Amino acid sequence: MSSWGKFFRKKRFRIIVGAIYTLLAVSMLIGFFLPHGRYERLFKIIGYYWLGISLYEIIALMIALLIRFIILHTRFATREIWGRRRTLFFSGLISATLALSICLYGVVNAHHIRTTNYEVSINKKAGHLKDLNICLIADLHMGYNIGVEHITQMVDKINATKPDLVVIAGDIFDNEYDALDHPDELIKQFKRIKSKYGLFAVYGNHDIEEHILAGFTFGEGKQEADPRMDQFLKKANIKNLRDESVVIDNSFTLYGRPDYNKPGKGIKQRKTPSECTQSLDHSKPIIMIDHEPKELEEKSKAGVDLDLGGHTHDGQAFPANIITNIVWENACGHIKKGHMHSIVTSGVGIFGPFIRVATKAEICSIKVHFK
Repeated sequence: MSSWGKFFRKKRFRIIVGAIYTLLAVSMLIGFFLPHGRYERLFKIIGYYWLGISLYEIIALMIALLIRFIILHTRFATREIWGRRRTLFFSGLISATLALSICLYGVVNAHHIRTTNYEVSINKKAGHLKDLNICLIADLHMGYNIGVEHITQMVDKINATKPDLVVIAGDIFDNEYDALDHPDELIKQFKRIKSKYGLFAVYGNHDIEEHILAGFTFGEGKQEADPRMDQFLKKANIKNLRDESVVIDNSFTLYGRPDYNKPGKGIKQRKTPSECTQSLDHSKPIIMIDHEPKELEEKSKAGVDLDLGGHTHDGQAFPANIITNIVWENACGHIKKGHMHSIVTSGVGIFGPFIRVATKAEICSIKVHFK
């Protein structure tokens, strides 16, 4: 132990460790100022992972210091056995090991997309339809972290559910279109999706061109989607609904809302739920896509039968999922508000570090029964 202590106290070792730590800490900032390219991608990805590791390093260090305090201030151990220097060493070792273990689990967990099944009933007739199989996806965040491999896995999972309708509830992109690794290949993957009635989507708060650093927006952008994002959806056969509805197979109505905070080009203020549904045929089932799961009471009163959303990521990584459950009436999963069903997905992708702890990446297969 003493030899290790001498090694750690060497000036050369401290300089090397300090330089590596500083590079990791400022990697996201470096990537922010670099021009688009491989080095920008590299530094941003490193920075995202560093954010995740730092979060759990802080949590793990707090746990380790608590253990050290208990050891030093109880009758179960003496200071001769657990001296201050030794406990300090083991506190750091425990915190580093715990943080890295959690992050490694989080990375593996985030890469594995699961299928969550729901079954709901709507007390309305839907033309000749008795049942409808909807596949809900959201929060793909295609960009620096989410690329062809993850989307290919997603498409395979979607097709395995044999959907009648595929719904994408926002945050398809991760703000920067240039962050896509292979746009043409991604489009090919979306075109592989087999759906009887097609693919419909709405934009979320990240489907606009913005410069973001560690979750904060810089610069005064137009808060509009990059025109290439719109073209991407058209090429991928995805119909983007912007405060508009479509009647499908003369059986049910699908309504797509722009994002609550960032509605995008040409929409200064989106319609209220009652304005959305006032001209719709209420004898037919009304299904609404809304990125953020807000205004559930208002939607129910406006006649919406099924509300589909995302945005929350279910907190993505513990302990954030505790906060989301406090903030959102339906942070993830299924609840019923009056006659209306609200289903919120934790999402396919991630925001920031490619880590999920105590949450899951998912697609949702929703079996809808009609009267």
